[in-house]
Amino acid sequence: MSDMRFFVDPIRCIGCKACMQACSECDTHKGKSMIHLEYIERGASTQTAPMVCMHCDLPTCAAVCPADAIKRTEDGVVQSSQAPRCIGCSNCVNACPFGVPRYYPEIDQMLKCDMCYDRTSVGKKPMCASVCPSEALFYGTLEEFQSRRGGTPQNSFQFGEQTITTKVFLVLPDGEIGLDMDVISHMDARFEPDAFDHLDPFAHLEPLPMEQPQTLRGRL
Repeated sequence: MSDMRFFVDPIRCIGCKACMQACSECDTHKGKSMIHLEYIERGASTQTAPMVCMHCDLPTCAAVCPADAIKRTEDGVVQSSQAPRCIGCSNCVNACPFGVPRYYPEIDQMLKCDMCYDRTSVGKKPMCASVCPSEALFYGTLEEFQSRRGGTPQNSFQFGEQTITTKVFLVLPDGEIGLDMDVISHMDARFEPDAFDHLDPFAHLEPLPMEQPQTLRGRL
């Protein structure tokens, strides 16, 4: 597994959800998909992006877990929470800079992508990468990746003053060398009056006039 790398290329995602279905069929996932799709600009585009765990070198989710339920393997895979330890506090859900973990109230536990560790630890591809028709999710060596496509793999991300490095690589367009997440400015922008106008596909429509209720005398 040391030479194998996981690449995520959002531009190639076609929103077919084959990855989610395959993830739910992984032997250790018990019928639940550990990954999900995000809509980039739901009000203006159908573009989607697969959300797998980035498997941080210093995982914030594990650092904020009060029950020590999230472990990182020696080869860098951040596991999903351990059921006997997870207390369902959602600290990890709120802390993850990539928005990956999901809390499932029906089982009172956080679940997330574990890179199909039962498969990748023995040399197999993750279920999602094995079925992705557009190779938006690609698992292989760097040489295999470069022989098949363009793009710049990046696994270092800047969140304000914090630099996060990950086991998973995000594929940037050719020529791009970094990705700077200005989280504070993004959060401040949410409070602007028109911050979410672009997310409402009906925002440009005039409201229908309200019918005035008739008085009792008018009905007689």
